Amino acid sequence: MKEHLPYNDITRTTLSVLAIGMLIVAAFWIAKPFLLALLWASMIVSATWPILLRLEQILWKSRNLAAVAMTILLALLVVGPLILAVSIIVANTERIVSWLESLSRLTLLPPPEWVVTLPVIGLKLAAMWREFAAAGTAGLAELMAPHAEEIVTWIFRQSGNPGKVVFDFILTIIISGVLYSTGETVAREVLRFAHRLAGERGENVVVLAAKSVRGLALGVVVTAVAQSTVAGIGLAIAGVPVVFLLTAVMFVLCLAQLGPSPVLVPAAIWLFWSDATGWAVFLSIWTILVTPIDNILRPMLIRKSVDLSLFVVLPGVIGGLMTLGIIGVFVGPVVLAVAFSLLEAWIQEGEATEETETMAQINGVSAGHSDNTGDGSEACESGTNQTIGRDRLCQSGDAGLGVEHGDRPPGP
Repeated sequence: MKEHLPYNDITRTTLSVLAIGMLIVAAFWIAKPFLLALLWASMIVSATWPILLRLEQILWKSRNLAAVAMTILLALLVVGPLILAVSIIVANTERIVSWLESLSRLTLLPPPEWVVTLPVIGLKLAAMWREFAAAGTAGLAELMAPHAEEIVTWIFRQSGNPGKVVFDFILTIIISGVLYSTGETVAREVLRFAHRLAGERGENVVVLAAKSVRGLALGVVVTAVAQSTVAGIGLAIAGVPVVFLLTAVMFVLCLAQLGPSPVLVPAAIWLFWSDATGWAVFLSIWTILVTPIDNILRPMLIRKSVDLSLFVVLPGVIGGLMTLGIIGVFVGPVVLAVAFSLLEAWIQEGEATEETETMAQINGVSAGHSDNTGDGSEACESGTNQTIGRDRLCQSGDAGLGVEHGDRPPGP
C-alpha cells in the first residue's frame, strides 16, 4: 500500500525548498561563464529578428540559409572593425612612429589670456598650465610617473581580460546562430514558462521585454549615427585632419556608450597646442553641445519605438549603464519596464476587483428592492445604505420607478 506523506510536515517542506534553492544556485553557478554571452545573444536576436524574416523571404524561404547569413553578418560586424583598425595601424606605421618621436621635442606654449579670465577655475587652470609648460616633456613624464600604474590598472580593469572578451564574442556569435535557427521554438518555450509562472500576465511581460529590446537597439544605433555625424561636422569645420576616420571611431565609441568625447577632447587640445586658439575654443564649445545629445535623443527614439514612459526609459538607460556597463543600456530599461508593467497591472486588478464587488452589492440591493413591491424606499432606508452611500444606492434602486433623489415614493 502506497504511503501518503502529510502535507503539513514543516521539516519536509523546509528541506524541499532548500534542495530546490541549492539546485537553482548550482545551475546558475555552472552556467555563469555563458550567461553574459547568452544575454547578449538574446538581445541581438530579438533586435534583429525582423531582418532575419526579410532575409528568409529573399533566400528562397530557407530558415537555415537566413540563419547562416545573419551569423556571418554578425561575425563581420564584430571582426570587421578589428581588421580595419589593424590595417589602418599597419598602413600608418611610419607616421605613428614619427609622431611618437616628435613628442619628445614638443613644448607646451604659455596659457592664453582668456584662460586667466575664466570664472572660478581660470587662475588655478592657468597656474597648472604654466607649471606643465615650464616642466617640459621630461618634467611631465616625472609628474605622471606616480600615477602611471594606477592609469594602467584602471585601463585593464575597464577592458577586462582579453581572452575572456574574445571568448564572449565567439560564444555570442555561436548562440546567436542557434537562436536564429530555432527562434520560434525558444520563444514558445519561454512563453510557456511565463504562462506557467504568471498566466497571461507573464506572457505580456515577455512580449513587452522583446519589444523593449528592439526599441532600445533602434534608439542606440540611430543615436550613435546622429551623434557621431554631428561631432564629425564639428571636426571638419575646425579643420582637424582625417575627419572620416575620426568620425568612424566616434561612431564605434557611441555604440559602446562612451560618447564622442574621447576623440573631441584630444582634438581640441591638439588645436590649442597648434596655436589655433579660436578653432580650439569653437571645438570645445561644440564638444559641450554634442556630448549630451545621446541622453536626450536616445530616450525619445526608444519611446517612439515601444510604448514605454520616458520616466522609465531615461533612468533605465542611465542607471543600467552606470551599474552594468554597456549591456546595462538594454537591461536597465527592460527591468524597469517589466517592474512598471507588473505594478500597473496589480493596481488595475485591484481597482477592477473593488468595482466588481461594488456593482455586485448594488445589483443585490436592487434585486431585493424589486422583490419588495410594498415600499420602494425600504432599500434606501435599510442598513445597506450605510455601507455604499445613500445617494448612489437611491439613484440606482429608484431609477426604474422614476423617483428623484431625496423624494420618498408614496406608500401602498
